[in-house]
Amino acid sequence: MTSTDPVPHDPRPSGPGNKPRTPRADALRNRDKLVRVAGAAFAAADGTVSLEGIARDAGVGIGTLYRHFPTREALVEAVYAAELDDVAASAPALLRERTPDAALRAWIERYAAFIATKRGMADTLRAGWASGRIATPATRERITAAIATILAAGAEAGALRADVEPDDVTVMLLGIFLAGAADHTSEQTGRLIDLVMDALRPPPPR
Repeated sequence: MTSTDPVPHDPRPSGPGNKPRTPRADALRNRDKLVRVAGAAFAAADGTVSLEGIARDAGVGIGTLYRHFPTREALVEAVYAAELDDVAASAPALLRERTPDAALRAWIERYAAFIATKRGMADTLRAGWASGRIATPATRERITAAIATILAAGAEAGALRADVEPDDVTVMLLGIFLAGAADHTSEQTGRLIDLVMDALRPPPPR
C-alpha cells in the first residue's frame, strides 16, 4: 500500500438505522495526537516525511493512521487546517494576556511556526490544491484578519501605528519567512521580526 492508497472501509452498517457511530474518545485522542506529531514532523523535515515514522512517534500502528487518514493528502490537509485554525484564532487570546505590541510579536512568532510547517507539506499541498483533492482554504484572508485585530487594538492603545494596512503586514511577513527561508537561522528570524516591530510602532513624539 502506498501513502496515497485508500484503506478499504468496512461496508457493514455502523448501528441501528445505519446511523454513523460517534467516534470514541480514544479514537479522537489518537487522531489529535497524529495531527500534532505530523505537524512537528513536517515543520522539521528537509524531505519527504515517513507516515510510518509519524505513526510510530504518535504511539499507534500504521493501520490506525490510515483509518483516520486514508491518504497522505488527507493527513496533510488535516495538519494544515489545524495549524491555520490555531494561528488565525489566536489573536484574541494573545490580546487578553499581553499588551498589543507584545501580542503582535507573539503572534508573528506563531505565524513563523505555521509557515515552517507549511514548507514541509508544500509539495503535497500544491498537488492537492491543483487536483482538487485538497480544498483551497482562505489562508491569506484569515491571516490578514488576525493581523487587523491586533493592529486595531494596538492603535487604540497607542502602542502600534494606526496608518498601517493589515494586508501590507501580511505581505511583509510572507517576504521574510518565504524568501531564503531554508537559510534563515532562528537568530536572523528574530532580528527580522524586531525590524517589523520597529516599523509598526508609532514614532516617538518630537
